[in-house]
Amino acid sequence: MSDIHKIYHNDIGISFQWKQDVQKNNPKFQVIFRDTGFYLTIEEIEKFSKFVTQAVNRGCCKDCKAKNNCRSILLKTPAKTVDLAVSEKELETISDLMKGTLFQIKLDDYLNDVCRN
Repeated sequence: MSDIHKIYHNDIGISFQWKQDVQKNNPKFQVIFRDTGFYLTIEEIEKFSKFVTQAVNRGCCKDCKAKNNCRSILLKTPAKTVDLAVSEKELETISDLMKGTLFQIKLDDYLNDVCRN
């Protein structure tokens, strides 16, 4: 854990930036949930967050009897050839992970700008 700068975490995953990327001013972030990791730019995180919102709006099957155990929601990712099958509960926590990550990155950027002036 000493090689990373943690940005945000919740029950499903974590987002962080590798310290070597911070030192090189590389604007990529690692977002990991379940057993999947994505190495994304801020723009890709924003795009992923929009995909999550779209999936939330589509929701689960109307008559689904296994709501939180059924992985019937297809979640697009910034990787054009990769979609994920997730449950409603997973989608909620992925949404929180994406929103929390974006909030913290933007807050850190804002504070860095304010402190420079």
